[in-house]
Amino acid sequence: MKYFFIIFFFLVNINFSYSAQKDKAYFAGGCFWCVEAVFEHVDGVQEAISGYAGGTTVNPNYRQVITGKTGHAESIKVVYDPKRVSFETLVQVFFGSHDPTTLNQQGPDKGTHYRSIAFYQSEEEKKIIKKTIEKLRNAKRFKNPIVTEVKELDVFYQAEDYHQDFEKNNPANHYIRAVSKPRVSQFLQAYPELVKTDLE
Repeated sequence: MKYFFIIFFFLVNINFSYSAQKDKAYFAGGCFWCVEAVFEHVDGVQEAISGYAGGTTVNPNYRQVITGKTGHAESIKVVYDPKRVSFETLVQVFFGSHDPTTLNQQGPDKGTHYRSIAFYQSEEEKKIIKKTIEKLRNAKRFKNPIVTEVKELDVFYQAEDYHQDFEKNNPANHYIRAVSKPRVSQFLQAYPELVKTDLE
């Protein structure tokens, strides 16, 4: 009987771990405060984490990244439930919530660390990103050419603690009021069907 309960406990834990499994997606689309805030409103997204990716410097910090010398872009890791939201939908959110036609710039923020990147971790994700770009081009969604990089993820470095949930924790910040909140509001109005009914 003792061995039965041990096996039962083991199987239950395996099943729980499997059911609770989350996927991850990575994007860079300007200031990570803005991008993080947008994705955290998407139904099926558990959390969005600010960080750095796309460059060569190991374990970069914010001061290094904003010099533009690390090669990294301000990026986010999106932790999501694939049963509730697909990678393809997240890619649509990405392209629908920033301007992918401005090279090394997003709104008032300029520099290579603010460039647009859609990262992939598999050939399937790469195909989805490229197919989305092709659809946007064919539909002439943007007046100017899309300059978003399609780049294989090498490593993602989580940003300093004070960058996490910055928009939520600093609502009175001038940049948040002037840039982040309008960007989030624009997304919410454009894609109401993708928004969480209640913030988790």
